[in-house]
Amino acid sequence: MMTILQELANQVGTAPACSALGVPRATVYRHRRRRGTATVATRPRRRPARALSDPEQQRVLDTLNSERFVDQAPAEVYATLLDEGVYLCSQRTMYRTLAKEGQVRERRAQLRHPAYKRPELLAIRPNEVWSWDITKLLGPVKWTYYYLYVMLDIFSRYVVGWMVARQELAALAERLIQETCEKQRIVRDRLTIHADRGTSMRSKPVALLLADLGITKSHSRPYVSNDNPFSEAQFKTLKYRPEFPDRFGSIEDARAFCQGFFPWYNTQHHHSGIGLMTPEAVHTGRAAELTSARQIVLAAAYRDHPERFVHKQPVPPIVPSAVWINPPTSEGVAQ
Repeated sequence: MMTILQELANQVGTAPACSALGVPRATVYRHRRRRGTATVATRPRRRPARALSDPEQQRVLDTLNSERFVDQAPAEVYATLLDEGVYLCSQRTMYRTLAKEGQVRERRAQLRHPAYKRPELLAIRPNEVWSWDITKLLGPVKWTYYYLYVMLDIFSRYVVGWMVARQELAALAERLIQETCEKQRIVRDRLTIHADRGTSMRSKPVALLLADLGITKSHSRPYVSNDNPFSEAQFKTLKYRPEFPDRFGSIEDARAFCQGFFPWYNTQHHHSGIGLMTPEAVHTGRAAELTSARQIVLAAAYRDHPERFVHKQPVPPIVPSAVWINPPTSEGVAQ
């Protein structure tokens, strides 16, 4: 019985065969599963009467690939032709025709953004790589701001220059860079200055100044805050100080706060990223001397009470000999 039904199903289909022989379809499907023949050869599917003919399909494909419409989405082609009194087929049929030819992709002409290079900067001494950025300070009323410019040495975390202004201007950034380089006695071809892609950072006056001073410029990738981590971390330290106000009453108040904060940050704040040294100690080259002094204190503590140190004699925190912005990966591929 099942053999006859199978032969008939191959000719007319499973449902008509079951109906003619009075056999439930569930019985047929169960029998196929048991025999491992869940699918059977069926006759070719008949072309629906409403389907486009081969010449009509070719006309649709030729239209979609024409010079006029080759970079437009099917919806745009459909609407344009409809406004011109032409109907070829539905939008879905256009997509189906493209899929049949393997052409379903982004057709629209779009701006291709350049592949921005991942910055990889190394500093092994002070005044080798600086990072700078601008942050907003809230003014006395809503929608009023003051702009804090900060220039930071990434090796020592020392703030080499700062400024509070009413505006974010390339001319102000140019002045800050000029004055800071003079104060730090920067010589040509020794310094790289890294920044994000703000308007002041990418301005022509700043670029020309850096070229005149023999300073290499570097920029973060768009929308990648990790490319400028040291400036971001410094701003967080600034804004999480207990005395940092919700708003500044005037630009003079903002400048007065910064005049107290930055000396503290440079000379008293022990930074975890530089072996719990102050930025000034590392920037002025006193880190090795202070590390030796710390080692003497720890050795004495160990000598007096060795039982308090379970594993070994304590050593002072290590001051890194190199600081990276985006160190190269072991595979040599940027992440």
